[in-house]
Amino acid sequence: MPGTLYLCATPIGNLGDMTYRGVETLKTVDLIAAEDTRNSIKLLNHFEIKTPMTSYHEHNKIEKAKFLVERLLEGKNIAVITDAGTPGISDPGEELVRQAIHAGIQVTAIPGAAAFTTALIISGLPTRRFVFEAFLPSDKKERREVVKELVNETRTIIIYEAPHRLQKTLQELYDVLGNRKISICKELTKRYENVFCTELEQAAAFYDSNEPRGEYVMIIEGKSRKELEQESIEKWDNISLEEHMNIYLEKGITKKEAMKCVASDRGIAKRDVYKLLLDGES
Repeated sequence: MPGTLYLCATPIGNLGDMTYRGVETLKTVDLIAAEDTRNSIKLLNHFEIKTPMTSYHEHNKIEKAKFLVERLLEGKNIAVITDAGTPGISDPGEELVRQAIHAGIQVTAIPGAAAFTTALIISGLPTRRFVFEAFLPSDKKERREVVKELVNETRTIIIYEAPHRLQKTLQELYDVLGNRKISICKELTKRYENVFCTELEQAAAFYDSNEPRGEYVMIIEGKSRKELEQESIEKWDNISLEEHMNIYLEKGITKKEAMKCVASDRGIAKRDVYKLLLDGES
């Protein structure tokens, strides 16, 4: 009978956040697959966990996942841990889960800390709807496309960033998104935890003269729906009502439907479109 794959969350800073269930799971499985065994041994030693470890990281995730799946099929129970937080979120655990499910292996999670949700709930920005981007792509072209896609994003945006890239990323976000509210969180759950609530312009200027240290989670406000609607209306200001009508008429729809579409685009009543068109003809 196949074993079970456990995705076991670990603390993102404070060891006191490790759950009882997490400790018990790591003690009872047959093998622990760790992103960095040198880092994870500190956690295991702290909780007196003697279970053997093997490395499972970004550079060996495909082949090592195949090896781990074979052990699971043999009946071994395996736990996956990341350096900090929940496995499978912006880390190679995703690949192992995919292969395990494909092989018919049971996958379960031991919930715990995650940096992005921790930062979100203390950011002071809306939490009901959000989009998690993790680290922006390193490829310049892909990165530009992703940031551009965020321009009209109405949900709260969550992005991870390393200290040596923080100022450049903040400036890039300001240049593309404009001046938005932002909460920059670092040292989460640790003694010197800090949440810097400001705006993108001020944040970029601050880190231009203050060296960033530590890992960062950026929580950025989305564009308001009111602003989005206003921009949608304003984009039609540069063409006449007649030209606007012709865009729809050339698509083969009726004049009545075209007026309805124009009215919706411009945020005015259909009768006002009719009146303005009549006045233009006269």
